[in-house]
Amino acid sequence: MTVWDLLAIDNALRASWAADTCSPDDLARAGWQPDNPAWGQCDITALIVNDIFGGDLLLGEVRSAGEQHGFHWWNRLPTGIELDLTRSQFRNGQLITNARAIQRPRGPSPRRWDEYLLLRQRVINHLGHLPSPDS
Repeated sequence: MTVWDLLAIDNALRASWAADTCSPDDLARAGWQPDNPAWGQCDITALIVNDIFGGDLLLGEVRSAGEQHGFHWWNRLPTGIELDLTRSQFRNGQLITNARAIQRPRGPSPRRWDEYLLLRQRVINHLGHLPSPDS
């Protein structure tokens, strides 16, 4: 069993985020910039954190000025602690509402599978390996 500290995982993710792993919706909405690397990375980041720790995937609605502007994913660890490694992307007063636990998608997501695999490989390059998604 490999033991990583949370800082090492966070650093590996931050070093791995890029425009080519950003959600296409978020790219269209505001582009991706290195000064806000977490932008558009929440869904695939939450899946990788889930690969490592298990627990629940959480999904909420992103709201700004009362209107919905997409969705946000984060994690609830098996201990019950919520962990959101991409929360820093919200810099303009956005609120996350209607949070709920969701079931992890089985098999490849038709929309973000390639980005998930790319981000996962980059994180593996930093950490050495990751548990398989089915562990």
